Amino acid sequence: MVNNKSMQMNSNSANHASFGFFLLAIYTFLLLARPHEWPLFDIEFPLVAFSHCRDVVVAVSKAGGMGVLGAVGHSPEKLEIDLKWIDENINGMPYGVDVLIPNSYKGKGQKKSLDDLRDMIPQEYRDFRADVLKEYDVNGEHLRSGDESERTEKNSNAILGKGFEIAEEILNVAFSHPIKLVANALGVPPDWMLKMGKDNGVAVAALVGAKEHAIKQVEAGVDLVVVSGTEGGGHCGSVSTMVLVPEVRRALKPYGKIPILAAGGIATGEQMAGIMAMGADGVWCASVFLTTSEAETSENIKEKMVSATSSQTVRSKSRTGKHSRQLQTPWTDAWEAKGAPEPLPMPLQTMVSEPALKVIRDQAEIGHEGAKDLETYWVGQGIGLVNESISAAQTVQKYKEEFIDAYESINALFEE
Repeated sequence: MVNNKSMQMNSNSANHASFGFFLLAIYTFLLLARPHEWPLFDIEFPLVAFSHCRDVVVAVSKAGGMGVLGAVGHSPEKLEIDLKWIDENINGMPYGVDVLIPNSYKGKGQKKSLDDLRDMIPQEYRDFRADVLKEYDVNGEHLRSGDESERTEKNSNAILGKGFEIAEEILNVAFSHPIKLVANALGVPPDWMLKMGKDNGVAVAALVGAKEHAIKQVEAGVDLVVVSGTEGGGHCGSVSTMVLVPEVRRALKPYGKIPILAAGGIATGEQMAGIMAMGADGVWCASVFLTTSEAETSENIKEKMVSATSSQTVRSKSRTGKHSRQLQTPWTDAWEAKGAPEPLPMPLQTMVSEPALKVIRDQAEIGHEGAKDLETYWVGQGIGLVNESISAAQTVQKYKEEFIDAYESINALFEE
């Protein structure tokens, strides 16, 4: 439901033209007043939205920001379908694609088969996931062993593990479309990815969670860095956004004008204005779009997120084998409890967790109360600032208005 404030916001559409000029004037002033600039994308407002939902990507780009489609878990064929749909609906506005090519994971370079990877999973982990489901009256006995367990584990590997091996195929599909940005997480992009970006005139971004990582990325040749604080959803480091962004900005000064997008807990326009004053050239947001009407998240997850506080997320290795922030539920609590097995390395932990989470999602979708309690999703601490479900375009508009309010508040401090 859209609340009265959102309805009032929509009723002001007649003033959007003049508002756009006002916004442009303020943003131009901010750029001229600072030594770095935003040279890469022709967008009205420096907000980049990461989403696994193509509808959100299109809506954000058409609203003046830029949408980035998360391609993790996509086959080349599925990505082609989604990017073709985006091209047909985005009205020529810029958009990007995000991939996951980590520098390290179990079996990298060893040409391990799916059976080899499955053999590396101790039975204790299969029993543990089934026991957690059983406690909430969710039938997961097939996850203990047998053909069904084998099938779901192999399928789940496509979410992360198999994607590593077909990354070049995925990027070939992406570069066959008019994307403006390709981003990589969990390490320095491989040389061939950087070359593909340069050959196709597409900016290459890298997500970083530490100052040292940012320096390595720039020395490798990335065009911009997404500086992601520990508040962010999904894979994240341990340093807060408020500390990390100015730390990275200072560390990158010797390398020239390297654009920085700030990420992690930035759910309002006021926060956006503040972090740009600390050295960011724009923001990269994701969690705030998970509750939008277009998002891929289930109604159960949307309701949980809208009612969640900032402290109801957990940073854990239990989902992928690397630290990632997600909504706290009895499922995440079970992995943090005393006596729980230590999460396995990526992608083995994904092969443990994703089959169980799929059972939970499917049962929650048909109203199983135990499954609804267990269901989780990647999300950052900024979700505590989200208390409604509105459209992606309305969310961008809200950022713009809050950004202006913050600018005016700061400006008022200098007035007599």
